[in-house]
Amino acid sequence: MTKKTSNTQITKAQIYRAVASSTAIETGASVEKIEQQLKRSQKRAKAVGLAR
Repeated sequence: MTKKTSNTQITKAQIYRAVASSTAIETGASVEKIEQQLKRSQKRAKAVGLAR
């Protein structure tokens, strides 16, 4: 039996969608709303500098 390996790239958009849909199932909120919240949180996190 041979095994095929997949070389597909997983994008950030796919990760956001997967996390948002999983959270939506658990909370009952809409996927789009959660996905927007994730993106907003990511933008805020990038604006915060790390202490050196």
